[in-house]
Amino acid sequence: MDAGRLTLSRDEMREMGYRVVDLLVEHHAGLLENDTIVEGGTREEMEALFREPLPRQGHPPMEVLERTARDVLRHVNHVDHPRFLAFIPGPSNFVGAMGAALAAGINVFAGNWYEGAAAAQVELLVLDWLRELFGLPREAGGLFVSGGSAANVTALAVARRVMLEDRVEGAVVYVGDQTHSSVERGLRLLGFPPEAIRRLPTDSDFRLDPGVVAAAVEADRRAGLRPFCVVATAGTTNTGAVDPLPPLRTLCTEEELWLHVDGAYGAGAILCPEGREQLQGIGGVDSFSLDPHKWLFQPFESGVVWVRSDRELVETFRILPEYLKDVDARAGEVNYCDRGIQLTRSFRALPLWMSLQVFGREGFEEGVGRGFEMARVLAGALELRGWEIVTRPSMGIVTFRYAPAGWSGEAVDRLTRGLVEAIDARRFTVIFSTELRGRPVLRACPINPRLTPEEMEAVAEHLHGLAVELVGRG
Repeated sequence: MDAGRLTLSRDEMREMGYRVVDLLVEHHAGLLENDTIVEGGTREEMEALFREPLPRQGHPPMEVLERTARDVLRHVNHVDHPRFLAFIPGPSNFVGAMGAALAAGINVFAGNWYEGAAAAQVELLVLDWLRELFGLPREAGGLFVSGGSAANVTALAVARRVMLEDRVEGAVVYVGDQTHSSVERGLRLLGFPPEAIRRLPTDSDFRLDPGVVAAAVEADRRAGLRPFCVVATAGTTNTGAVDPLPPLRTLCTEEELWLHVDGAYGAGAILCPEGREQLQGIGGVDSFSLDPHKWLFQPFESGVVWVRSDRELVETFRILPEYLKDVDARAGEVNYCDRGIQLTRSFRALPLWMSLQVFGREGFEEGVGRGFEMARVLAGALELRGWEIVTRPSMGIVTFRYAPAGWSGEAVDRLTRGLVEAIDARRFTVIFSTELRGRPVLRACPINPRLTPEEMEAVAEHLHGLAVELVGRG
């Protein structure tokens, strides 16, 4: 080891690298054998483990790696465990992880063609595959970003420039009461005040109602305001609802509004027939987001943003300073720094490209379709045990509660909150609550492709046992 040059010898690198691979193999291969999903810790516990002065001199690399395995990796929750059903899980896959390791290990720069020609070409190819899947026009433009939040703010920045010439005074954007918080955060970053955001009530299926949107647009125009954008959702976080895209497209065309779709969760379902059916019309919207680290099973920070015109992306983001003139894109080349916020970009397309190469479209179609199936299996298993299914499975998400006969709504709500604590204490599965129409419900998102019907039955039996136990306590 040469500390001053920050280098290890070949043998030290091999020893450390082989151990890293062994750790990853043990993790991926042993997930279902490991009943421990939650391995967090309190702030006090973490301080005791890690608080120390900055080392003046380094430690042996294997010692640091073993400490990492023992103290760091053993105190994180396993969102890739099949029974992690909270939020939107991050199932990932081993091939994608290896792709991410290669991209980081080689330190590929994917901001311009000169520094990463193959990286840019692979990104172009994966985007072309996605363009075909979504039925997008040839002129559509896209790029990989860090996730749905970055994708949404990127698309909304383009909408602001195209529709408003970047003047936000009096502008109005329409969202539903189920819209993800990243949209509001992005609008704030883009300079829109709170009063510019119309948060509209959704219908009985928690979908944005085109009629409600049309009435709000008409009222705002009468008030002298400037409606410019509607944000729909393809797979809401709470219930998996998909807003009615074709009628919203018609409305936005008639009213000359930009239609953005937050498809960070649900858009990946385009790979299976059931998902394609629910996503009809997404190819005709003005922009949308997609998170491959959700339903395309990639490592975290993998997001994609699409805009109806590649030219609009370039016109929104391209700035050519003097220090980049020598690497300005030549004919046929693509500099992705001209299409988004980042100049310095990692090679985010590589893990998905490698995964698709290894497992193929059919493998992904089966993996995505399993999420729909597992949600139905869980709902059916709970219903057989007398549970109330609050929202039927939609885009792989189901909400439910245990409501004993004769119990008041308030008592059922207390039981639901108590179940969250009981589930977390037992740590057999991870399921949290959300609120629908002001009442708590349990929510599960079983999209991990390694799940089985037997696992879903085991989760249902576990939940039912906890509920019966809590009811017995009164």
